[in-house]
Amino acid sequence: MNPLINDEKHYVTLSNYLKSIYHKKVFKISLNGNFSCPNRDGTISKIGCIFCSKEGSGDFAGDKNLSIAEQFTNVAHQMEEKWPDGYYIAYFQANTNTYDTLENLKKRYDQIYDGKTLLNDKIKILSIATRPDCLNEEIVQYLANINKTLPVWIELGFQTMHQTTAILINRGYSNEVFEEALKLLKKYHLTIIVHIINGLPGESMQDMIDTAKYLNNLDIDGIKIHMLHIMKNTYLANMYKHNPFPILSLNEYVEIVTTQLRYLNDQIVIHRLTGDAPKDLLIEPLWTLKKFIVINEIDKLMRKKQIYQGDLCIK
Repeated sequence: MNPLINDEKHYVTLSNYLKSIYHKKVFKISLNGNFSCPNRDGTISKIGCIFCSKEGSGDFAGDKNLSIAEQFTNVAHQMEEKWPDGYYIAYFQANTNTYDTLENLKKRYDQIYDGKTLLNDKIKILSIATRPDCLNEEIVQYLANINKTLPVWIELGFQTMHQTTAILINRGYSNEVFEEALKLLKKYHLTIIVHIINGLPGESMQDMIDTAKYLNNLDIDGIKIHMLHIMKNTYLANMYKHNPFPILSLNEYVEIVTTQLRYLNDQIVIHRLTGDAPKDLLIEPLWTLKKFIVINEIDKLMRKKQIYQGDLCIK
């Protein structure tokens, strides 16, 4: 069993993983590079993924009207007042952060690390959220060069392995495209974190577990597990209003997540077990606003049943 699994946490938490490497608390600073998305600009679609807000999953990211350096410095200054001893992850969160020319990508990322100098010596990781259909060898080679000095994480929004659901949510790419992106990223030794969503319309508990099992058979390094958020002013909100579909209860979500963890090998780092949504935008499920309770219930159930990450994983 992975030594980062303990009596309190029966899975490999991101916090414990980072502390084992850096021996300090590591904070994410969310940035907005003012990128677009092929699923919004008409290249694939104009509506985006149906659950995505107008901020492109960057509701908590920085102010796109500021430079990357200004966004980072503003937040870092606030954090240093509370936690002067911490380290940072520079996290490009909003929209699709490799969807541009290499020249324009460099203008953003060079503000964090230009190949010689870090914007802030406390930056330990560069994390980039993107789509698997917005990666190519030229871009990945560039990121791999950064990775030689500053670790680079690539976060891919995957959501589900089921093609029928992928079409429903307007994901805009196939599982084959996703798998090819994984191969390209691993060719250049980049860290891969995959996002999945539980509670998508029409999916059963087994469907959600099958997505975790599918990912376990691929070469991924981390996972973020989210509950579906129905937010105001999204295509999903309109769908839910006119044709309501079942929403997972807290207990159902906890049961699903704990089972998914059992099928994930214990070398995969668990970056998230629930997500965030702005309180003023969230329609359902309201229980997700109490993030601490959700995580606590997952921990309690795993301790009660004495189950662990990877204990159902076929080696």
